[in-house]
Amino acid sequence: MLLLIQYTLIFASVLLLVALGGCFSEHSGVINIGLEGIMVMGALGGALMMKYLPDGTPAVAVILMVIVASVLLGILFSLLLGVAAIQFKADQTLVGTALNLLGTAAAVVIVRAINMAENPDNVSTTVSYMKEKEAFLMKIGKFEFNWFMLIALILLIVAYVVLYKTRFGLRLCACGEHPQAADSVGINVYKMRYAGVIISGALGGLGGVVYITAGVSEWKFENGVAGFGFLALAVMIFGQWKPINIGLAALLFGLFRALSNVYTGFDFLMKLNIPGTLYNMFPYIISLVVLIFVSKKSRAPKAEGIPYDKGQR
Repeated sequence: MLLLIQYTLIFASVLLLVALGGCFSEHSGVINIGLEGIMVMGALGGALMMKYLPDGTPAVAVILMVIVASVLLGILFSLLLGVAAIQFKADQTLVGTALNLLGTAAAVVIVRAINMAENPDNVSTTVSYMKEKEAFLMKIGKFEFNWFMLIALILLIVAYVVLYKTRFGLRLCACGEHPQAADSVGINVYKMRYAGVIISGALGGLGGVVYITAGVSEWKFENGVAGFGFLALAVMIFGQWKPINIGLAALLFGLFRALSNVYTGFDFLMKLNIPGTLYNMFPYIISLVVLIFVSKKSRAPKAEGIPYDKGQR
């Protein structure tokens, strides 16, 4: 049971961070379907930073440098969406889908090239970071605490305050609801939408590195992030684009995702005799069920997905 709680909290942290990123982007008026690809690129930045950090680097420095690397790469990759959707008014769904395909493919090529440069016979797509990963963990009895759990909680509080208690947040939401009205009072809609996309890139990239440090000491990038970007979108919709609701939804989805990791012990304890493959399917089944029941009542920002044209009124 302790292991189930541990995995629930870490997976909920991943979903929370990425869903909050999508929330900021959509509140600005830009649909970010590309969260999966952004997660992969953030994971790549964090993994490479852990791989090349010199031995003996203090734990605090490891955490900070890995966070910076994953956030920066997530932001850079998300700017592809920003330029295409905001500057060139491209279809946001198509651009996001392209980012998902590009993210995994680019990460595989980069990692394979690095491994081949270090060892010509090594064509794997795996990055190892065993020792550096220990910097993120702290043992509390039998419970393994990951510092990203605390970071996710802090960012949830910050997201709530920024969206609802600051001028920036109110302007951001205005650009997602009625950009023409926002523009009429002097708000630069393009800048606010870029800000929303950049924040989504930062949080998505951070969510990617949290995912790969959850329970493994190396990562094969051709596996991507197992659909967590799409699960985060479901969490965001289930949470109705509100940070606190998103936090609660992340816990629910995190629980079902954690069951697929510890299903053997849980099934033995509950004597359910459910096949392991069904546990692996739980998060995605729940996503479909949630979207079926929530989609009719969900209230997304009115102008999301609609390219802003300054000449229209």
